[in-house]
Amino acid sequence: MADNDSVLSAAAAWKGAPMALATVVSTWGSAPRPRGSHMLVHADGRFEGSVSGGCVESDIMATAAEVIAGSPFQLKRYGVADAAAWEVGLPCGGEIEVLVQPVSAEGFDPELFDRIADARDAGQALTVTTDLATGQSNLRPAEGAVFANRYNPPRRLLIIGAVQIAQALAGLARELGIATVVIDPRARFLTEERFPGVTLDDRWPDEAVAAYAPGSSTAVVTLSHDTKIDDPALVAALAAPTGYVGALGSRRSHAARRERLALAGVSEANLDRIDAPVGLDIGAVGPSEIALSIAAAMVAAFHAKVP
Repeated sequence: MADNDSVLSAAAAWKGAPMALATVVSTWGSAPRPRGSHMLVHADGRFEGSVSGGCVESDIMATAAEVIAGSPFQLKRYGVADAAAWEVGLPCGGEIEVLVQPVSAEGFDPELFDRIADARDAGQALTVTTDLATGQSNLRPAEGAVFANRYNPPRRLLIIGAVQIAQALAGLARELGIATVVIDPRARFLTEERFPGVTLDDRWPDEAVAAYAPGSSTAVVTLSHDTKIDDPALVAALAAPTGYVGALGSRRSHAARRERLALAGVSEANLDRIDAPVGLDIGAVGPSEIALSIAAAMVAAFHAKVP
């Protein structure tokens, strides 16, 4: 799944300016970026995003300048079998095909960015189809050589319990581009000094989690070690199609947790959705390493949820 959040933000900021959009439409072998990855190029030379991790960006920018100036869309292929690909620096062993189209009614209609933003704000996915024969993108099904790009809602993490592990996990999530909310009704734990730049919510966790309506792009992780706080949050998270649900604690404490949640009406199938002890088993020691293991498990779950 391609991460295009920064590109979509740039599209909103640059709205109305001449732009070109480059998109990875095919990959072979060890391609540096997945299909659907975007690079948005402004007429003044600014750009956001990446189609190759830096290997062919210079060539793409030159092509984008031509397209912005009025040249037709271009479909370019880079691979180690081509001398030109080596010249622009794609030595990773893979091949990519990149579509460069104008951001216009004849290419990627600017209104599509608004439609994508509206869908993401509503927690919904949206698929844009592109006719590779004409270089035009729209929301309608198409025939022939078509590339379909799915834009999923932005990833979000709801952390229950403003504890030390939560501080480290919130920082990692920020670096991963995951919007984070820390939920804790205990005012002395939930402070801006302890969680700078993070959304804080002091409601009781069941109310807060339900209000965020978690879907497949949302993770809920309980860390408070207080059953009065963690259990209601888990009940709310498991009542929704939450993409990842994790709970801190030992196997013994989780067995007791399962009994409590079962008595609260949570089904066996939903209990099995809880990742507990939370995180990948990397032998983590200390809050930072535990946070790293949780972040890795969360990202793995997000990828597994992609259709």
